[in-house]
Amino acid sequence: MTRVLDVARIQLVNWPALLAYPLAIVVAMPLLGLGIDLANGEAATGPHEIFLLPVLCGMAAPAHLQTMTQVFPFTLGLGVTRRKFAAATALVVTAQALLLALVLVAFDAVERLTGGWGREARIFGLGALRQDGPLTQWAAYTGPIVATSAIFVLAGVVFQRWRQTGIYLAVIGGAAVLAGMKVLVTAQHWWPPIAGFLGDQPSLTLFAAIPLVLALAFGGAAWLMLRRATT
Repeated sequence: MTRVLDVARIQLVNWPALLAYPLAIVVAMPLLGLGIDLANGEAATGPHEIFLLPVLCGMAAPAHLQTMTQVFPFTLGLGVTRRKFAAATALVVTAQALLLALVLVAFDAVERLTGGWGREARIFGLGALRQDGPLTQWAAYTGPIVATSAIFVLAGVVFQRWRQTGIYLAVIGGAAVLAGMKVLVTAQHWWPPIAGFLGDQPSLTLFAAIPLVLALAFGGAAWLMLRRATT
């Protein structure tokens, strides 16, 4: 365990990308929301939602791509095993997501106390994400961040093994699979059942349980590739 923590500390050398920049985005979101409201003018009156939370995922996750492409070769040179590096990466991803989600819970509380920043705006307390308690709200914020980070970890491992060619093939292949699924679902008229199934799920399942399952799947795929990755 001590070795895993040592590797995690090495990864935290990149703390600005892991924590500082994402936290700066969170702090800036109320101001960004104000700018959007001013630009919308009368359209922003009354209760309304501003969808800025995906920006946080986009800011928090790329640091893990750098971890796989830059830190992984360095730690292998220090004699760190792939298993310990993978465990340290999982620890850092989880800790980052939990910390950022906790900050989001705090900002959500401030948002409610201030009446939506004084203008009935919902930036953090989006209706789809709303939970009854702070712990479940924390889980709903954590899930998407962990899942997005897992995708970038997987992308980093793909790059480490197959370089740019692997990334291009992964993107093209992923797009082809998604397009094929869309064609199949449309041809079989499965959209209404899928929409009904998702609509019947509690938001905690959609934003915590399902993202966790996806993160485990992406993480498992990354581990299988990492076992054979070289520097």
